[in-house]
Amino acid sequence: MELAGKVALITGGGNGIGAAMARRFAVEGIAGLLLADLDEVAVTALAAELTGAGTPTVGRRVDVADPEQVATMVQHAQRELGPVDVLCSNAGIGSGEGLEASPETWDRAWDVNVMAHVHAARCVVPGMVERGEGYVLATCSAAGLLTMVGDAPYSVSKHAAVAFAEGLAVTYGPKGVRVSALCPQGVDTALLQGGFEQGSLATRVVRAAADVLTPEQVADEVVAGMAAERFLILPHPDVADHHRNKAADPDRWIGAMQRFAAMVADG
Repeated sequence: MELAGKVALITGGGNGIGAAMARRFAVEGIAGLLLADLDEVAVTALAAELTGAGTPTVGRRVDVADPEQVATMVQHAQRELGPVDVLCSNAGIGSGEGLEASPETWDRAWDVNVMAHVHAARCVVPGMVERGEGYVLATCSAAGLLTMVGDAPYSVSKHAAVAFAEGLAVTYGPKGVRVSALCPQGVDTALLQGGFEQGSLATRVVRAAADVLTPEQVADEVVAGMAAERFLILPHPDVADHHRNKAADPDRWIGAMQRFAAMVADG
């Protein structure tokens, strides 16, 4: 999909990958942006910046785990900017915990990393189908294709996010709705800087696994992947190789991951 002239809604749009996508979409000639984030200060400041530069942008404080807030957000976007052509369901959280994670931690990971995608898709996909065109980009993480050592709630929920994106693609692709799952490894965002417990195994594994990209590098890959309408957008190309190796020989892949995790844990 070409972004010029379209209206996009980006969750987690105040910082990190979401903010970088908003700025990159503006360069591509997007007609309007609605940015949603829990960080009201950041999201409204970015909206003012982009509007001042010529791209009509609205910033709202939204908890994407709340279906009522998501529905209100979409209604606001449509009222202020027009029908949503592009949904970037980008908000996400980590915990840095494993078996010790509380039920509340599991529930919040599921609500933000999975159900937020569902709530947003319910609000915008029917309109896309009616118009015969639309795009859904779900930020799922390489953890959704591989695993996340040291963060079970994150890994499990991101796998589910990939599965939901795949289901959307299969079901609504024939009706004109294109879908991509964005699956980077380490990105220099608040999630890596503070979303996982500092010094945790999860943080160390992410930093050791591959180069940490900037949000701007990821946004460039998003624009290229959407133009090509690729389902998997992989800013770290090695993820494709790891995914193939995992599918070809799961036991060998798990053994390699065990050795890698032990090496990182030992320092």
